[in-house]
Formats: sequence, structure tokens, C-alpha cells
Amino acid sequence: MPAPGKTAARPITVVVADDELPAVNELAFLLGRDSRVGEIHRASSGAQALRAIEAHAVDAVFLDIHMPALSGLDIARVLAAQERPPAIVFVTADEEQALTAFDLAAVDYLLKPVRPERLAESVRRICESGTESALTDTDVVTVVQGGTTRVIRREDIRYVQAQGDYARLHTDGASYLIRVPLADLEEQWAGSFVRTHRSYLVARSFIRAVRVAGGRASITVGSTELPVSRRHLPSVRTTLAAGRIRPSS
Repeated sequence: MPAPGKTAARPITVVVADDELPAVNELAFLLGRDSRVGEIHRASSGAQALRAIEAHAVDAVFLDIHMPALSGLDIARVLAAQERPPAIVFVTADEEQALTAFDLAAVDYLLKPVRPERLAESVRRICESGTESALTDTDVVTVVQGGTTRVIRREDIRYVQAQGDYARLHTDGASYLIRVPLADLEEQWAGSFVRTHRSYLVARSFIRAVRVAGGRASITVGSTELPVSRRHLPSVRTTLAAGRIRPSS
């Protein structure tokens, strides 16, 4: 299948879910011919689809609407509660659900049998939607925890820890996982956070002490000691000197 238009910076990871295995295999085959698509995870039920989404960093989900137990619409409603949900494409023989699908912010609505050129257009839309930032307001972060949506103020975040393609925000006594790479946060929060290590981004206002001992450097944030890598030590020293925080030994 050709891949016209804008290409993604990296191949996207997708889940294909349909209760009919031949439909899953056919769609996976077509997607596998597109160079913009990387990993393809197959699911023959809504429950399997949700497990695949939880287990992998998924960029998009191709959902049949009419599946037993959990329908494609049910899955879309579950994903809508996430802080940064994957793109959703419905693949169905039912022409009547298009309005409902787009109310759920679907990227596309494909009718069976799927034409390769129409599927290529869906992939293009997914790739373009993936370039948008997950943070629409850099002063707050919306997170979903235990089914509850919370708004975390940036000024309450003490430090951020990288966890793969995710980042864990640490506040006083709590932490929240969001699907945003640490490098993106570093760029957006450059004025108030400093990178101290490949795995840590620290709020300047919460740094209480800096220590250099035995060739290793660390900083104290509240009651937590965090490492400072050799690579980032010069910039950390410059930042802390400007804030009148001096290293201790």
C-alpha cells in the first residue's frame, strides 16, 4: 500500500480489534504494507484490545463497532478518559454509527470492505494528529488516576521522572503517570525546571541542597535525593548559582 503525504517521525504502533479473525488478519496485512506503520497488535475481542493498549505504547486503535461484550464504542469511551488516548479509527459495515463515532473524537470511520487507498488516508490522519502536543496549557497538566480526572498545577510538581515514553510527575505525597516524554516537558518547562539527569527534570523552586561527594553529585528535593549526571552538572551548577544555591561537600 502506498504511503502518500506526510510521514511520521517513527512508525506508529497500532491495535487492530475485530471479533472476526479473518477481518483482523486482512486489516493487519494491509497496515503491514504501509511503511508508516510499525508494530501491529491483534485482538479478537474488546477485552483483548484493552489489554493490548495497556501493555504497549499504542498510537492508534482500529476498532470494529459491533463486538460482543465490549463494543468498539465502549472501548472508545474508556479511552476518552485517558490523559493522552490513542487515535481511534472505526472499521465497520454499519453506516449508521458515524455521528456517534465522531462525537467520540474518532480520527476516521472506514466502511467494510476496506479499500487500501482509503486506509492509507486514515494512517495519514493518524500521523498528523500525533504531532500535536498532549499539553494544551503548559501551566497545568490533566491526568487520569483511578478513573478520576485531576488537574495538576505545574507549580506543585517537584520533579519529573522518565519512564520510557511516559513521565511520572511527583508532587508532595503523590505521583501521576502521563503519556508525555520527558524531553517534551523539558522543552515546554525550560523556564522553571532544570534537567539534572537523563531520567530527571527538577523544579528549580523545590531544590533545597546540592551535594558533591566521592565524584558523585546529587540534589535534595524535599526529603528525596536525586542524582545529577556528569553531563548535566555544568548546567545545573550554572542554574543553581543564579538562584544562589551553592554545592555542599
